[in-house]
Amino acid sequence: MSNLKACLFDLDGVIVDTAVYHYKAWKRLANQLGFDFTEHQNEQLKGVSRMHSLDLILGWGNITDKSAEEKLELATRKNNWYTEMINQMTPAEILPGAREFVQSCRDAGIKTAIGSASKNTPTILSKLELLALFDAVIDGNSVSKPKPDPEVFLKGAEALHVDPKNCVVFEDAVAGIEAAINGGMKAVGIGSPEVLTKADMVSAGLGKLQLQDIYKLF
Repeated sequence: MSNLKACLFDLDGVIVDTAVYHYKAWKRLANQLGFDFTEHQNEQLKGVSRMHSLDLILGWGNITDKSAEEKLELATRKNNWYTEMINQMTPAEILPGAREFVQSCRDAGIKTAIGSASKNTPTILSKLELLALFDAVIDGNSVSKPKPDPEVFLKGAEALHVDPKNCVVFEDAVAGIEAAINGGMKAVGIGSPEVLTKADMVSAGLGKLQLQDIYKLF
C-alpha cells in the first residue's frame, strides 16, 4: 500500500496553458504605458501573483510613480482583458493527457486538488469542464501568501484531510516546486529538468507520466 494519498496540481502550465493569455494582456498594458517586454521576461511571471507581476512589469518599464490606487486600476484593467480571453476557452485547450492522468489518480482512490495563484481558477476549470475532477480548489481567492510560501498547498492538504508528507505536487514553476518542498511534500516538475532542478522528478507533461512513476517517490 503506497503512502501517496493526494495529488495537488498547479493549474497554469500543468493542466492548461493560460500563459499566452496572461502575456497578451500584460503586453497590451505595457504597450499602453509606452513600453514593451520580452517573452523571456514573461517567464519570470509564472506562478507569481497579479500585483507582484505588475510590480515586475512596471520595473521593466522604469515606471516608479504609480500610487497603490493606480496600480490596482492597472491590474484590474489587465485582468478584465485576460478574463475576456479565458471566457472563450474550451475543453480542447486542456494540455495533452492531463485529464486522463487526474482521472487515473481518482480511479486509484487518490484525492485530487488544484493549488493555483490564479483568482480566475474557478472560471477556467468551469470552461474546461474539469471542476468535477477535483475534491478541492485552493486559488488566489483563498490565500494571502504567494509561492514559494507553501500556504496554497498546505491549505489543499488540509481541505483533503491528508498529511502533507502523503501529498505530491505537480508544478511548472520554480517557485511552485519550492512551495511544495517548503510544505513537506514531494514535487514533480512539469517542464525542463534544467530549470526545475529541485523537483523530485521532472516530466514534459502529465500525459507523459504513469501513476506507477509517482508511487516510486514514496
